[in-house]
Amino acid sequence: MGKRRKTAAKASPDVPGRHLRMVCLMSEEEQRIVDRYLKKYKITNKSRWLRETILMFIYKNMDEDYPTLFGEHDMRR
Repeated sequence: MGKRRKTAAKASPDVPGRHLRMVCLMSEEEQRIVDRYLKKYKITNKSRWLRETILMFIYKNMDEDYPTLFGEHDMRR
């Protein structure tokens, strides 16, 4: 019997392809922490997890820092 080939899931036409790369360096301790987390929560796609985690953090901060017409002090009066 031959080996079965794994095929990647096809992206839908609505989702743009990813062709830009970002690189970050970690210490050995940081890498162990990330690997331990991924193993504990049975996360197999590290790239997707990193992307979602980073973007979720950014979107949350952008939402909190969204400019308003009035400052918080003026709104509470």
